[in-house]
Amino acid sequence: MNISNQINNIPPNIDEEDNINLKDIFVKLFDKWTWFLYSIIICVIVAFLYIRYTPPTYQINAKILVNDNEKGGAIGKQSSGLMDLGGLLGSNNSVDNEAEILKTRFLMEQVVRQMQLNIIYSKKSGLVLREMYEAPLKINIVKGADTITTTTLNIHKVSSSKLQITGKNFQKTVAWGELFNVKGVGLVKVEPNSINSLNDDNYYVSVSSIDSRVAALMQRLSVSVTNKQVSVIDLGLMYPVPKKGEDILSKLIGSYISINLSDKNSIADSTYKFIKERLNVIASELGDVENKVENFKQKNQLADMSEQGKLLVQNTGEFAAELAKAETQVTILSNLESFLKSDNGSKRVFPSSLIPQDLVFSNLMNQYNSLLIEKEKQLLSVTEESPFIQNINRQILGLRGDILSNVESAKNNYLTTRNRLRTQLSQAEGQVSNVPQIEKNYLKLARNQQIKQELYIFLMQKAEETAISKTSNIAIAKTIDPPKSQVAPVSPKNKVVYVFAILAGFAIPVILIFGQNLLNTRITTKEEITSLTNVPVVGEISHNTSSDNLIVANQSRSAISEQFRALRTNLSFYLKSKEEKVILLTSSMSGEGKSFTAINLGNILALAGKRVLLMELDLRKPGLSAKLGVNNDIGFSNYTINQSINITDIVKPLTINKNMFIISSGPLPPNPAETLMNDKVSNLIENLKEEFDYIIMDAPPIGVITDAQLLSRYASVTLYLVRQKVTQKDQLKIVEELYRNKKMHNLGIVVNDIISKYYGYGYGYGTYGEEAKVSWFKRLVNRS
Repeated sequence: MNISNQINNIPPNIDEEDNINLKDIFVKLFDKWTWFLYSIIICVIVAFLYIRYTPPTYQINAKILVNDNEKGGAIGKQSSGLMDLGGLLGSNNSVDNEAEILKTRFLMEQVVRQMQLNIIYSKKSGLVLREMYEAPLKINIVKGADTITTTTLNIHKVSSSKLQITGKNFQKTVAWGELFNVKGVGLVKVEPNSINSLNDDNYYVSVSSIDSRVAALMQRLSVSVTNKQVSVIDLGLMYPVPKKGEDILSKLIGSYISINLSDKNSIADSTYKFIKERLNVIASELGDVENKVENFKQKNQLADMSEQGKLLVQNTGEFAAELAKAETQVTILSNLESFLKSDNGSKRVFPSSLIPQDLVFSNLMNQYNSLLIEKEKQLLSVTEESPFIQNINRQILGLRGDILSNVESAKNNYLTTRNRLRTQLSQAEGQVSNVPQIEKNYLKLARNQQIKQELYIFLMQKAEETAISKTSNIAIAKTIDPPKSQVAPVSPKNKVVYVFAILAGFAIPVILIFGQNLLNTRITTKEEITSLTNVPVVGEISHNTSSDNLIVANQSRSAISEQFRALRTNLSFYLKSKEEKVILLTSSMSGEGKSFTAINLGNILALAGKRVLLMELDLRKPGLSAKLGVNNDIGFSNYTINQSINITDIVKPLTINKNMFIISSGPLPPNPAETLMNDKVSNLIENLKEEFDYIIMDAPPIGVITDAQLLSRYASVTLYLVRQKVTQKDQLKIVEELYRNKKMHNLGIVVNDIISKYYGYGYGYGTYGEEAKVSWFKRLVNRS
């Protein structure tokens, strides 16, 4: 503190921007080093327990290769003629699409249902439950509840044929295979598993709903395409039981491949079914035509044809064969047109192998069949009213219209070809004359028979091609790296956990220390005082570790005694003349050390050979006389109301120093404020100033009552007591207002009960001149 600033009442600028003092922060953190030590020890112990009792989780990885035509997948860019006839492989598949399919909930639900993964078997290992894969028993849900809630059952072997089953509010003894009902699960039974024998241990079975188990496994599943240049999909699954995790991932890949093949086979099945239906019809029609030909020959006794008839057959044979093919295509297209227009045609995949090869139509057909298959998948989990299904229906309707237009266009082309061939055939027949009419009629019947035979043979060929194509269907993907668990668990990672624990051990105390400072509303450091008020700090008194209030008298060489000497020196700059003798002590509230400061300040002044008078003017709650062991029967209040009492009657000497005297408060008056305003008080102060070198007034707290302001007119200097960790920060507004409004003369702050490690770096006088007592623990720390 600059003394000239104190003398001239020049305050520091509290509006000046504060800079972050890294040194102060470091000292503040280092002061709480034990917090860091305990925090790190606790966090490391917690980390050890976490590692010890947390089930390890293993990473299971697999890779599959997808036939991606865009990226040149390795599985079969096969162009077999049989495949091309019907496009039976379906639409082209990309790696990204297949990766999304592998992420679908539908696939995982199939795995959960097939492996009954919603039933988890566990066994205690130490203090925690460990999941088992091959348990010695098996729970079968015969009839599940409408909504299965997660339920844990404790199963214990009572005898070779009896089991005790315990659950929440449930206990029952059952035999192997006996049906019993479990609330929230349904009707179940327990059966032995021949893999392992059941011992006397307790087994825990957790039963949950399919949906919740699927959701849990979906969170553990990862599907990614790490390299966009190749058609390889990486699959990962995190699971606590490595073998079970490998089987789950294998089953997922198997279900994916199986569903993919099923989708492809559905097109072939639809085509084969359509062909068989048409074969039955054509076979019946062909039989009728053959019967007509046979009957016509028998009726007209045609054994051999004439030369003219043979010439006619020779000239028209090529036209008849072409006409038969055209008639076949017209018939097939007419049947497909009817198929598309019927209600059933909008629900079944399109029998594409019957259509002549056309790139536009092939693309439309692939999209149409893919949408139908996707719709069937989605309907497993949503209803027809779903917006997603409605969108698919609109796309199917649009594609069906496009396909129908393509079929009608192709049909019109073949009709034109057929009519042209008929005309050419008629012209060829007209060029050959003299052919008997009977033979001409026979040739027409034979030609009709040939057309039916061509159609029948065509359909039989397509049926065989479809059957062969179905057997040659291969999956869109194959496993190139089977599911395999890593040797070391991925969680918990010991090193990471311990590093995190140590970091947390450092972070927690830092958060607590700075959080404590942010939430603290009491004065702890000198910087807080100087930032909140312009009133100068003229004295700083350390914490008194003993119960002795007479520190200066009994421990004159202590640090606190030296601090009172420093306060005496600072007061000399305020009390410059012999007339300035009165020192007023006040504070914001009681308990901030006014009496303690008054006694020891008076004692330090008395040690300098000055006559010092202590005045106990806290007439509401006096404590000074009690601390000094002085009788308080007669005092200040008696003097103000009793004319017969003189000054010498109330001034009492103190035994702690021959130069110290006291005027106690006397009996508590009914009106303390009016007592202090008594006319005799002014004369009393003037007479006392003539007799004593210093007068120290112990006044009531100014933050509670106004008594101190009434006494301030007599004071040469006012010392405002601030106690560390007691005085509220907001209470400094009181002293700041008094200072700015000049309501008190020569106002200064004395900070009391300071613990140096909280107050500020470098504060304190140490133990100069006295032997300090150091605990064994501190000696040990200092050595280390």
